Amino acid sequence: MGNDLNQNLADSGDARHDLVVGLDAGGTRTRAMCVSVADGRLLGEGSGGPGNALTVPEPQLTDHLAEAIAAAVPESARDRVVAVAGGFAGATGASADDPGYVHARSALTEALRRLGIPPGPVALCSDIEAAFASAPGTPTDGLALVAGTGAVAVRIAGRRATTTVDGDGWLLGDDGSGFWIGRGAVRAALRMADGRGASTGLAVSVGRAFGVPEEALPGGGSSYDVERGGRPDWSLTRREDYRRHLLPVVMTDPPIRLARLAPLVVEAARQKDTVALGILDEAADQLTATVRALAPRAGEPLVATGGLLGPDGPLTEPLTIRLRALGLTLDWVADGCRGAVALARLAYGGDNR
Repeated sequence: MGNDLNQNLADSGDARHDLVVGLDAGGTRTRAMCVSVADGRLLGEGSGGPGNALTVPEPQLTDHLAEAIAAAVPESARDRVVAVAGGFAGATGASADDPGYVHARSALTEALRRLGIPPGPVALCSDIEAAFASAPGTPTDGLALVAGTGAVAVRIAGRRATTTVDGDGWLLGDDGSGFWIGRGAVRAALRMADGRGASTGLAVSVGRAFGVPEEALPGGGSSYDVERGGRPDWSLTRREDYRRHLLPVVMTDPPIRLARLAPLVVEAARQKDTVALGILDEAADQLTATVRALAPRAGEPLVATGGLLGPDGPLTEPLTIRLRALGLTLDWVADGCRGAVALARLAYGGDNR
């Protein structure tokens, strides 16, 4: 990645040009950015495999970090790297004894040694802290909200997380997350099948997502008018067949994979499916409650990240409306990579803006 930028960096010819590297090591991939200390100009980018410091074994984590950094910083420029900072899922900089912090530091130290990058200031933090630092001006204090596959809100003070609400994982929390929405879709489909729930097009889309035979779907898989409360032809026998096919597949999949069903809910909501609209409405309520538990002060920064809250995120508008009543405005960032860069520049003593 970033081949043109990397070539420009390699050809710059200024051996005195100090560089810093910022890393965003998340659950699905690791991103690296190389920038100039002097002016913050982006010079190279790279990516690697998953970077969760708790769930990725240290040898693999080292490989993924080295892959991302190597793509961002060509070999000819690596002796000019003066500081590195990384935001890691599963880690926090609050304690040097935190298991995720220990694994992240060890893996990053080895990755840098492998690439021949000289030892220098290395700053580590959580991916949430890095995302907060990605906001304009690299704020010091405020709130951060993540709403993607999982969901968590934290209070940041001195660029460190001091209070956490939710982020408790698929079994115990992550309320309002992509997982939570996807689980709601399956629950709605099963309740329609067993007679407890309202009619919803989610029964068809969820069934198809899990390979339920077309003949077992509501109406044989044909469309029907959910907006007007239509209920398809769905006999007791076919409903039992639906459940018999769906449940084993859902139960044998890793639970977190239910997050992949969230787009089905979004699409059904666009079609005015009442059940889908209700799921998204409740998700926005859950995220609002998560933020409210941090006792927010009107006007303080609230940095958000995650696909549910991006420019086209399905929860951006409803959550914005709810948070307005608390005197808060969402400031969305794509990830923590630019925040990690800012923290690296701070670690070296450069201007972070």
